[in-house]
Amino acid sequence: MESVARQIQRELGTWSGVTVEAHRGGMVFFYLGRRELGHLHGDRMADFSFPVRIREKLVAERKVDLHYLHPQTGWTTYYIHGQEDIPAIIELFRMNYDRPWSRGGKMGS
Repeated sequence: MESVARQIQRELGTWSGVTVEAHRGGMVFFYLGRRELGHLHGDRMADFSFPVRIREKLVAERKVDLHYLHPQTGWTTYYIHGQEDIPAIIELFRMNYDRPWSRGGKMGS
C-alpha cells in the first residue's frame, strides 16, 4: 500500500499551479506560486499556516492542533495516524489553496 504522504503528494500534484518539493528526511512542501500551502513530515504530521482567526476556529473544531513549535502563530499541526486521515489533510490543503477568507467569503464547516 502506498504511504499516506505519497498519496497526498500525488493528489496535490494534480492541482493547477501547485508545485511539490521533496526534501531530505521525508519532508514534502507544497506551493501555489511562491505561497506555501503546507508541508508533510513524512507520514507523521502535516503543518499548515492559516490566519490566526481561522487557526482558532480549526483548533476549536478539533480539525488541527496548535503547531508543535509555534503555538502562538497561525501555524497548525495535524498528527497523522493512518490512511483514514488522508481526506481531512487534503481538505486542509484545499482550504489553503482556495483561501475563502481572503475573498470575503465564509469558511466552510
